[in-house]
Amino acid sequence: MDEKIKFSELLFSRPDAVYALEDEDVKRVMKRYVNVVNNKLPAKFILLKSFEVEIPKDASIENLWKLHDSLMKEFKEKEENNVKFFKTNLLTLKRIIANEIVKKCQLCEWNCKVDRTKGRRGVCQLDDKLRISSEFIHMGEESFITPSHTIFFWSCNMFCIFCQNYTISFRLEEGETIEPKTLAKIIERRRREGCRNVNLVVGEPTMFLHNIFEIFEYVNENVPIVWNSNMYISELSMKLLDGFIDVYLTDFKFGPGNCSQELARTKNYWNVVARNHLIASKQAEVVVRHLILPNHVECCTFPILEWISKNLGQNCIVNLMDQYYPYFKALENEKINRRITKGEYRKALEKARELGLIVKG
Repeated sequence: MDEKIKFSELLFSRPDAVYALEDEDVKRVMKRYVNVVNNKLPAKFILLKSFEVEIPKDASIENLWKLHDSLMKEFKEKEENNVKFFKTNLLTLKRIIANEIVKKCQLCEWNCKVDRTKGRRGVCQLDDKLRISSEFIHMGEESFITPSHTIFFWSCNMFCIFCQNYTISFRLEEGETIEPKTLAKIIERRRREGCRNVNLVVGEPTMFLHNIFEIFEYVNENVPIVWNSNMYISELSMKLLDGFIDVYLTDFKFGPGNCSQELARTKNYWNVVARNHLIASKQAEVVVRHLILPNHVECCTFPILEWISKNLGQNCIVNLMDQYYPYFKALENEKINRRITKGEYRKALEKARELGLIVKG
């Protein structure tokens, strides 16, 4: 085992995580991630910083996009062992474009088009500053993700009435403003302490994409980036994330019916999230989480599993999550005001196995 984390620490709290990277399914589906964790390959953001770019001064956003799209074609043909940092690089270009997008914000699928740099706020109620709720070594993620340096950003772009992190997502607690360079140093330290990855999460980290690119301009430790996302992301952001993310750790919450509207006040959810999963699968390795909701196995769980089987198959790992609890306003909704039953979980698991999906937690 090449990682620095002590066996005793993992054995104490998560013995299943100790040899998780040696699991045959994990080694196949998450091959690149495993190699980055073990420092046999560079993380993708490292490669972006190794691709020198000359950025024209005062270029329009349209011309910046043209340059980005042209260079991304070259980037994907670059040898992965050629690592040399350049002051102005492809990550720099992504950050500049993201900063321009924030001036007419279209980072997530709401496309509010407000100028967050001038304090105007859209659905997420954020300005352009970097805010986090917490950062820590998480021992409760999937076995192959654990131990994970988890950074909880502040706010969310969805309104799930059952959110277990509702004090963060609904901004009921204060977020901490932090400088990108400061957070970069923390990420480097956590990697040296033995974390397998840096896990960017909240309800949705995409609203901080411009800040996140800046953070990783300062990070020099080789650490894989796990994008822990609800996937309600704009196509512009998905394009910028290409070449930056090592692992998409996604939430696929609702089926194609009205459940997303009823439980999360989120429009066109199915089409957006399905589209983004297809894009993600072409960019990086994918782990799909699905939280089983009471009374929603047929309308949500089954269609999601069938879609994954048809579109991603065994090229992703599925985590069927049984830990639903009626947090926040869920107690007021008679359809979801209880834990799931053993029968509901069994039906979901049997369906996943019937479809031949790789299910791991």
